[in-house]
Amino acid sequence: MLSDLIHNVLVFLEGLGYWGIFLGLMMEIIPNELLLAYAGYLVSNGQINFVGAMVCAVLGGTLAQIVLYWIGRYGGRPFLEKYGKYLLISKHHIDVSESWFNRYGMGMIFTARFIPVVRHAISLPAGMAKMPLGKFSLYTALALVPYSFLYIYLGMKLKDNWETIGEYAGPYIKPLILAAIGLTILYVGYQVYLKRKTKM
Repeated sequence: MLSDLIHNVLVFLEGLGYWGIFLGLMMEIIPNELLLAYAGYLVSNGQINFVGAMVCAVLGGTLAQIVLYWIGRYGGRPFLEKYGKYLLISKHHIDVSESWFNRYGMGMIFTARFIPVVRHAISLPAGMAKMPLGKFSLYTALALVPYSFLYIYLGMKLKDNWETIGEYAGPYIKPLILAAIGLTILYVGYQVYLKRKTKM
């Protein structure tokens, strides 16, 4: 069963309809997986439609990452090391994300979204490196499409049992993560090839 706090937040967001999904994902008050599954449940009982839920999920999730991008761009590493814990982002997450971004470039913004350790923190080094905001937003939104689709769809199928999304989504999430890792390896290999070609 959900905690009373999460339950109350979901009831409040439900009353806002599409805006509730948008705000919930933008503010990340509760785990995104739960909120997206709940959105699927709302689609299943006709309170909202699937396309609207997807649009709000992608826009809300993208805006949340843009906020982190701005924090990285205008706050810098000292700010993040001091206040990152309030964003639930540890120094380790920042270190790993910054290393990946600096070594392999902007394409990591897409592939890292599917890898748990760095999917949120990767926005910070993008901001610190002053990656073009338009390109950052595009890569982030594109990555959020399959992620949001999966959880909303599963929430629709589970209906009243949407709270079990954690155990039900496992078999679907693992192939998605493996595919993301595969894409990351291909992307890294391509970047290494380009660097070696440039030196020749």
